[in-house]
Amino acid sequence: MYVGRFVVVGPGIGAYRISSRSFPNRRIVERDGTLTVAPTPKAPETDNPYVSYNCVRESEGRAVLGNGSHVDPVTEKLDLGYPARDALATALLSLDYEKDDYDTPRIAGVVADDAATVGIVRRDALVVERVDEPTLVATYEEDRPRPFEFAAADAAAAAREAYDLDFEHAVCAAGVAVDGGVETAVVNGD
Repeated sequence: MYVGRFVVVGPGIGAYRISSRSFPNRRIVERDGTLTVAPTPKAPETDNPYVSYNCVRESEGRAVLGNGSHVDPVTEKLDLGYPARDALATALLSLDYEKDDYDTPRIAGVVADDAATVGIVRRDALVVERVDEPTLVATYEEDRPRPFEFAAADAAAAAREAYDLDFEHAVCAAGVAVDGGVETAVVNGD
């Protein structure tokens, strides 16, 4: 099944994976503590604004994960003291779903050591939920948050597990673990 981009978030653990049919020539790179989706050297040039973006950022011992430019304002709202629910809802509502050929939803999560919050904005809804167990939400097919079996206990295992999940067209993945600080890891398919 093709679900597009997805996040899995739970207290202390999270992952983000790019699955893509249209733009598979991407990877995740670390830049000054931020994980950024970027084209590979072999990628054709594009002016598509949804191809490159920050997908993981840290905010005061929490990790923000997501599939687009909304990761930055979620992080900024957290830095200003907003609760995770409000930071996600404000950024997702203001940026709305992506205005591409597929009305691609924006998905995001905030992972703290003892809590997690997940959100999605689709053409027909905005959903933001605090979750107590690993929860998945994706841009297609799985576009409602649902509990999801996810066994990873550290960032490297989270990135690997997300990359290896049986959803079609895996491109790259990032994992985060939060326990007093934020640990990140990346698996690139290139």
